[in-house]
Amino acid sequence: MNWNNVLPESELPEGARKVVKIGEQTVLVLRHDNKLHAVTNKCPHLSLPLNKGKITEDNAIVCPWHHSAFDLDSGDVKAWSPWPPVVGKLLGCLTKEKALAVYPVKAENGSIWVQL
Repeated sequence: MNWNNVLPESELPEGARKVVKIGEQTVLVLRHDNKLHAVTNKCPHLSLPLNKGKITEDNAIVCPWHHSAFDLDSGDVKAWSPWPPVVGKLLGCLTKEKALAVYPVKAENGSIWVQL
C-alpha cells in the first residue's frame, strides 16, 4: 500500500469533503470534528456515491440514496437500508450487510495523504 498525496490541507477545512481519484478508486476525504477520514465513495449496498451523505453526531455517514449508515472510523454498518419495513426489507435483501471501505489518512507537510 502506498501513501498518495491527494490535496493541499488548506482545501479541506472543518466540515469540508472532497472526492478524489486514486488510480481506479474514487475516495471521499472529509474532515469531521477536527479529524480526517477517507472512505470509498461507493455505498457497499448498491454502489451509489456517498459524497452527499449526511454526517451524524455519532460519527457516521448516511447514504443519501437508501439511508444505510456507516461508522467513519471503522466502516462498520450502523444501519442497513432502514427504509419503511416493506421497502427496506426488499432493498436490504439485494445485498448482505457489508462494511464501508475505510482508508488510512493523514495530514503531513501541508498535504493530505491517503493510503491505498
